[in-house]
Amino acid sequence: MTELSKHPYKLAPSRAFWSRAVSNAFDTTDLISHDGVLIRKTDKVVSAGSCFASNLVPYLDKSGLSYHRTEIVHPAFAEFADDNFGYAKFSASYGNIYTVRQLLQLLRRCRGQFSPQEGFWVEDGMYVDPFRPGLKFKARSEQEFWALTHQHLGKTLVAFEEATVFVLTLGLTEAWLSISDGAVFPACPGAIAGKFDETRHRYHNFSVAEVEADLLTFISEMREINPHVKFITTVSPVPLVATAGGQHVLCASTYSKSVLRVAAETAAAKLDNVVYFPAFEIVTGPQAPDKFFEADKRNVTAAAVDSVMCALLAHCEVEGAMTPSTTIPVKESLATLLVDSECEEVMSER
Repeated sequence: MTELSKHPYKLAPSRAFWSRAVSNAFDTTDLISHDGVLIRKTDKVVSAGSCFASNLVPYLDKSGLSYHRTEIVHPAFAEFADDNFGYAKFSASYGNIYTVRQLLQLLRRCRGQFSPQEGFWVEDGMYVDPFRPGLKFKARSEQEFWALTHQHLGKTLVAFEEATVFVLTLGLTEAWLSISDGAVFPACPGAIAGKFDETRHRYHNFSVAEVEADLLTFISEMREINPHVKFITTVSPVPLVATAGGQHVLCASTYSKSVLRVAAETAAAKLDNVVYFPAFEIVTGPQAPDKFFEADKRNVTAAAVDSVMCALLAHCEVEGAMTPSTTIPVKESLATLLVDSECEEVMSER
């Protein structure tokens, strides 16, 4: 080998070259650079994030891994359990968490470090949680509301404290905030419940610096109560349903996902025991087949979720290789069930 031919690319593996790793012989499992096991059978997995995050749960259950649940619907509320906003699909009933600031806020509420000034809304004599506005059960008094809220926050704190693996799916950068104290709502007030008031509520699109800071802070504060928790971060491939920023929604969605992707990479590079999992790239990359999105070009299909989860489970402690045909039947897939359910974000278009 001559001196001219000696350069770093000569020693790079096939995965470093587009022609070898994407154009030909593409393998989703090669996208994960982590060498160890992502999730072991003994792990307690807790997850949070946007609507796409809830797809994780049935696959973990099917594969024999442990999805940790600390808040189970009481029999007295059985008729309200089948809600349309996914509250019961997560480790505790916090539902979809769209921005990192919203997640950081939830952790601080659980620890008694933050109490939103706009703590509840009253509609038709019933008490509505602004941070879980789609809950079917509405408290009948302020006393009942705070009793249920404190119980929920306590169960959420237990989930955060006991998790050995925390899977975080980053979804959005756009949010609606309280002007008085910066509290982040999961949906624009008035879209699901409450009433929008321009003197009390404002739109905000988080910057790269803000999302990075929030993510690093969340991980740091989580490790104050759970020092050894591992984080697996990913970015939801589902585009924005709408934007309030004045841009075309396609440009706004590209900005949002780009910011989240950079923040996830930053956290993985700066912190120990933080791994980035490329669900976004698997579903949206140029190698992805058309069948990964529904006809609306927004909702991902069961095939896409299967591909993502097979790639994840290939790096977990499960028995045998997981393929789309051995994960869960399409009819049982949450990707299909999402057609019949809603995210709070969708309500902004209603």
